[in-house]
Amino acid sequence: MNPSTLIGMIASVALLAVLIFFAADDPWLFVDLPGLGIVLVGTMAATFLSYPMKEVLRVFGLIRIVMRNERLYTQRDIEELVDISRLWMRDDPVAVERALPRVNNPFLRTGVQLVIDRIPEEDILDLLQWRISRMKAKEAAEAQLFRVMASYAPAFGMIGTLVGLINLMDVVASGDLVVIGRHLAVALMTTFYGILLANLVFKPVAVKLERRTEQRVVLMNMVLQGISMMCAKRSPSLMRETLNSFVAHVDDEIHDQGSAPAGGNGAARSAGRAGAPANGGARPPQG
Repeated sequence: MNPSTLIGMIASVALLAVLIFFAADDPWLFVDLPGLGIVLVGTMAATFLSYPMKEVLRVFGLIRIVMRNERLYTQRDIEELVDISRLWMRDDPVAVERALPRVNNPFLRTGVQLVIDRIPEEDILDLLQWRISRMKAKEAAEAQLFRVMASYAPAFGMIGTLVGLINLMDVVASGDLVVIGRHLAVALMTTFYGILLANLVFKPVAVKLERRTEQRVVLMNMVLQGISMMCAKRSPSLMRETLNSFVAHVDDEIHDQGSAPAGGNGAARSAGRAGAPANGGARPPQG
């Protein structure tokens, strides 16, 4: 399991336990299955109305992606690209063809195959950039699905509260404060459930998916830069240093929230961002 996801789940459960067992005289007041049903069923119903069936059914698979510890083998991809580039520098396409099935990254494998097929460099980069854009659009839509669910959940929590208040009005005339207080607590529980699901489930999953996409785009742009250098038959050693610097620079930008070192080159900064095309203003130095 993803360590950060596990820590977040444990912290969420601990927070709820403290709130329920230490801040309330009766913990069972926080258990209201009809209210929870209103929020969950209402949110799913609105989501099915908003999205096609196949996209909604992907929710469960996306949650599994967030739960598991998915790794990006950046250094492995760099070494595989450098090794294949070394074979390509020797003008040995047969050896490159034999090494290609051992490449683990399918995006890298596609780029190398296009180079072997003598496709013009501009066409290769255009195709790979299109695949990056398609992947970004697809995964952005998946994250947006959870953001939409996060907006629906509090709304249906409020609907449940209104239903509870209507029932409350029916017993106000009795003047029994115990009964009135019990109905008011139940009425407020649906809002509690809606806000809880939105901020501890749906929004965190959306942010996690968006962060995953950022990391994958960085890796794909790095591969794109390496394919460009391979087309130009740059030195494998230069390729290794360039790609390592590319990934390290982007990593610094991510952790520094976009701030760049003083005196840094503006074009290099823009090319290093996750979403910037790798072949726009980021050509490797001649060597």
